[in-house]
Amino acid sequence: MKPDLSVSLGPLRLKNPVLTASGTFGFGSEWAGFYDLGILGAITVKAVTVQPRRGNPMPRTVETAAGMLNAIGLQNPGVEAFIAEKMPYLRRFDCPVIVNIAADNIEDFRTLAERLDQVPGVSALEVNISCPNQACGGIEFGVDPTLTHQVIGDVRARTRLPVIAKLSPNVTDIALIARAAVEAGADALSLVNTYVGTAIDARTGRFRLANRTGGLSGPCIKPLALLAVWRVAQAVKAPIIGMGGIFDATDAIEFLLAGASAVALGTVNFVHPRAAVDVIAGIEKYLEERELASVTDIIGRVQPAV
Repeated sequence: MKPDLSVSLGPLRLKNPVLTASGTFGFGSEWAGFYDLGILGAITVKAVTVQPRRGNPMPRTVETAAGMLNAIGLQNPGVEAFIAEKMPYLRRFDCPVIVNIAADNIEDFRTLAERLDQVPGVSALEVNISCPNQACGGIEFGVDPTLTHQVIGDVRARTRLPVIAKLSPNVTDIALIARAAVEAGADALSLVNTYVGTAIDARTGRFRLANRTGGLSGPCIKPLALLAVWRVAQAVKAPIIGMGGIFDATDAIEFLLAGASAVALGTVNFVHPRAAVDVIAGIEKYLEERELASVTDIIGRVQPAV
């Protein structure tokens, strides 16, 4: 008998623990030519805002050692276009759709929660309080526990959907922010978002991003992200979606051992579009080799080095 890969993120039940990370998978159609998206535990779409956004000026991505910097700036068509143009396509696939919502102010977060609450096919809201690439709002909400509590509480009060708080690693104590989000009603936590970084071209003496700074992702942040997941898992009981530099099944399993109930693949999608397929298969093989009945048997089971 094959091991059971299903996991729960609060009230949200997933067939397996492998998701896509917001901002790295578009709205799904960009990857549908590589595999059946229905095999995923869930699709997390790129951020949606109340009004359309053009994003930051070019250049807004740059490759770094073992990673990349991005300063996209939440480019998206706005919530109404998302509902009318993107959701009909996403409803074709047999997996939950998690909508990442972003805003510069609390009122827009409320509006997004209320508008998406009744949209068929939307399975959960991921509240983006951690984007480092906006001129205002975004990350400010995610570095202050009081603001985190207010935003998550307001979203929680305006939707029946599961609420997932996406946390920033650019804080002194991420566990403090995690506790505030859970106390305000978050059903689950996503961590981590990108680290703030920059890149300079020595030949020209110019910044390599028009925005000057961007969000650092990829294998270079994995040890830091893994530590954040482990620390938060010790501090709160809410399920965690771990992310940050996951490139293969071994990486994913390490996050599960650290305490994540699920994982999200991000930067790897640009390098290896079928990565999710391999990670799902790799987790299943790992469990079979150890004769484990369920993926839940390894969640949070990391042991001391000696």
